[in-house]
Amino acid sequence: MKLIRFGEPGQEKPGLQLPDERRIDASAFGEDYTEQFFATDGLTRLQAWADANAATAPEVGSEVRLGPPITRPSKIICIGLNYSDHAKETGAATPAEPIVFFKATSSLVGPNDDLIIPKNSEKTDWEVELAVVIGKKATYVDEADALDYVAGYALHNDYSERAFQLERGGQWVKGKSCDTFAPLGPFLATKDEIADVHNLRLWLTLNGETKQDGNTSNLIFNVPYVVSYLSQFMSLLPGDIISTGTPAGVGLGFKPPQYLKPGDVVELGIDGLGVSKQVARALNA
Repeated sequence: MKLIRFGEPGQEKPGLQLPDERRIDASAFGEDYTEQFFATDGLTRLQAWADANAATAPEVGSEVRLGPPITRPSKIICIGLNYSDHAKETGAATPAEPIVFFKATSSLVGPNDDLIIPKNSEKTDWEVELAVVIGKKATYVDEADALDYVAGYALHNDYSERAFQLERGGQWVKGKSCDTFAPLGPFLATKDEIADVHNLRLWLTLNGETKQDGNTSNLIFNVPYVVSYLSQFMSLLPGDIISTGTPAGVGLGFKPPQYLKPGDVVELGIDGLGVSKQVARALNA
C-alpha cells in the first residue's frame, strides 16, 4: 500500500494512492496514521478496508495538497555521513559507527510545501534521503530481525542550515530543525512495495540541474544495521522516522559552496517512492 494524507496543514485526512496512481479518501476507515495506528497492526486493518472499499471510495484530486504521510512522530532520527562519497565531499572520515542526530518533529511538512529559508540564514542546503518508518516498538533488536520492525519507506529532504549546524556550537540539531526542513512523501510505501531497499536510485535537482544522483546500495550502514543499532540506545516507537543519510552533491560540497535562495526550485525522488518539489521562499515573504 501507499499511504497518503491530504488537505490543509493541520487538517489532513488519511488516504491511499492506488496502483493505478489514483488517490482515494480513506476517512471512512476511521483512523489517522498515528503511533497508535502502527502499534495496533493498523496496516493489516487498512489493507482489509482497502480491499473492500477502494473501488468506491471518494477520489482525491491531483490539485489537493498532500501533507506528510504520517502524523507527527515521537522523533525524527537522522544518520549523518552514511554515504562514503558524501563523507569525502565534506572532508570527513568514513564513520566507524553511525553518526546520530535528531530533527525536531515540528520541521515535518508535506512533500510539496514551500521551503521557508530561516531568519538570518545564508547557508540553507538540500539532502535527498531514504526515510524508514518504524512499524512496532523496537528495543534491543537483532540486525537479523530488524526489518520486521519496519512499516515502510518514504522520500525525505533533510534540509540543513550549515552555519547553524556547524558554526553555532557544533550541535547539528540546530541546523536541521527549522520549520519546513523535513518535507516527507508524497506517500509512505509499505515494505512489500519495495523489492530491494538497498538498490534504489535517489536524485535531486536544483532549478532543473542535477545535483545529487546516488543509490542506496552505497549506504555505509544499511537499513537493518541502522534500525538494530539505534534500538540499542533508545526505544524506536511506531511511526518514528529514521532518515538514512544523503549521497554526494549537497551544496556544502561544491567549491565554492552553493546554497538556496528565494525562488529556487528543488525537485527530488527515489525509485518506488515518488517525487516531491519545494520552492524556496524567504520567511514572511
